[in-house]
Amino acid sequence: MIRIRMKDFERIVREAFEELPESIRARISNLEIEVKDRPSAEDLDEAAVDDPADLFGLYRGVPLTARSTHYDMTLPDLITIYRYAHVHACDSLEALREEVRRTLRHELAHHFGIDDDRLEALDAY
Repeated sequence: MIRIRMKDFERIVREAFEELPESIRARISNLEIEVKDRPSAEDLDEAAVDDPADLFGLYRGVPLTARSTHYDMTLPDLITIYRYAHVHACDSLEALREEVRRTLRHELAHHFGIDDDRLEALDAY
């Protein structure tokens, strides 16, 4: 387990986003990324996870591949990155940065319409 202040963890998440290729960032549409310390009971239920240490991130929204011409005036999709799971899984700052990158990319894949089964088939884990 690593100790890190929330503002420093938020900076790592922001850096992970900024490291993405511009070609990827340019395709992101109507999306917010937030950082929370821990998932709520609702978050855990939605993700079908029991232990908060097992939920690194959560995507909520309408993937780009499912949007139609009726997709307007819609609240942004939301990716939430949870500090709690990351600090419990990592024992160094570099491991934390790598896990944040992995989590962010995983949740962004959902925004682009790639589900967990496809990510597993692509060996993205």
